[in-house]
Amino acid sequence: MADEKTAPLTVSVADGLARVVMDRPRRHNAFDDTLIDALADAFEALAGRTDVRCMTLAGAGKSFSAGADLDWMKRSAEYAFDENLAEARRLAGMIRRLDTLPMPTIALVQGAAIGGGVGLVAACDIALAAEVAVFSFSEVKLGIIPSVISPYVLRAIGERAAGRYVLSGERFDAAEALRIGLVHAVLPADGLGAAGEELTNAILANGPEAVAAAKRLIADVAGQPIDGSLIEETARRIAEIRRGAEGREGVGAFLDKRKPNWL
Repeated sequence: MADEKTAPLTVSVADGLARVVMDRPRRHNAFDDTLIDALADAFEALAGRTDVRCMTLAGAGKSFSAGADLDWMKRSAEYAFDENLAEARRLAGMIRRLDTLPMPTIALVQGAAIGGGVGLVAACDIALAAEVAVFSFSEVKLGIIPSVISPYVLRAIGERAAGRYVLSGERFDAAEALRIGLVHAVLPADGLGAAGEELTNAILANGPEAVAAAKRLIADVAGQPIDGSLIEETARRIAEIRRGAEGREGVGAFLDKRKPNWL
């Protein structure tokens, strides 16, 4: 389909790939209620599409996302507790929807990712960053905390790294983001798009059902004790997918030295 522009967001889908681009460059793609709702709606719509097998998330302009919009934060500070809680739930729900999308998600971080912007990066399955990208959990500098993004951040970088950067609020560069596990690769700014395309092509070459099942497997197995029930569940899953049409086609194509039918 052609690009669809809803105020702060552009969404396009072609050949199995969805591209979601935050489009508030003058505001450095900072969150306000409109952008949060637009992202939540886009993720929800993509979750129900069987023709989408991979998604990239990017920001227009110089920044990936500067976190919370200052005007929005100022308004929120005047809200009563219940209104504040409702706003926080909107943001939390949007990031949770991103985290639970059935297809692989890739963050392409071309510039600054601050506060909640880092949460978007951490909630994606894969993150690629330009060398010029910078990151910060800046909330403590404003007297607040990165609460709703914390589950995804801690999963990505662990308690030790979070203990430094969440508490200090200091900025760190792409090389440090790579070292602590926030991103998977650091590239020259002019090579970020090509690297993202190469990665999406690799994902789209794989069995679509297998990729979706593998994503569910990672989420379900991570952090679980390696006991009898987990071993049995993993055995059941591979047995089930091997006997499916896609599994039989993939193995058959490999043995016959031909391309599988999903290509």
